[in-house]
Amino acid sequence: MNLSERQEKIIEIVKEAQPLSGEKIAEHLGISHATLRTDLSFLTMAGILEASPKVGYTYTGVGIEQFLFDKIFSVKVEDIMLPPLLTPQDTSIHDAITNLFMYDVGSIYVTDKEQHLVGLLSRKDLLRAALNSNLQSTPVAVVMTRAPHVRTCTKDYTILEAGAVLLDYQVDSLPVVSEDDPKKVIGKITKSRIFNYIMQQAKQTETNR
Repeated sequence: MNLSERQEKIIEIVKEAQPLSGEKIAEHLGISHATLRTDLSFLTMAGILEASPKVGYTYTGVGIEQFLFDKIFSVKVEDIMLPPLLTPQDTSIHDAITNLFMYDVGSIYVTDKEQHLVGLLSRKDLLRAALNSNLQSTPVAVVMTRAPHVRTCTKDYTILEAGAVLLDYQVDSLPVVSEDDPKKVIGKITKSRIFNYIMQQAKQTETNR
């Protein structure tokens, strides 16, 4: 699959007036920024555009081959997702920090007695808590990001769609939840997992040329 007409237009706009914010690009095209999110995420993850905070998008000069979409970006989350690290909401902050480093993960998903997702603990959450809480007696429920504010995806998301959510909300991971029970966590997908997969496929394609 080749780039869409709108994606080609985005590249031309950025080439002519870079750096440009997503809002400015949307303004040039006469559409909303929300409409552009998937296109901008795709072009950024493909390496054609580079996104810099507080600066905007710039053109990298790199082209794209068909395999980048057909073989990579249409892959489903279920094909590359990782097992989640779950912890009960009454776990102490001390034990959560221990688990975080023991399993070398960037986030822990907090569940209730029914094993339903009630929150998320990031490294930042635990670092903040370590500075202000009694680690042994304070439960993680006090410092976690609560479920209504935790972004999730299902296993049938493409990695492009999941990547767009990760970029839009500036989070490092998404709990993968069951389609039948949106509170049941069945896996996780992370920025680094998607990036590593893309690089593996790119290297393999280059080797097979």
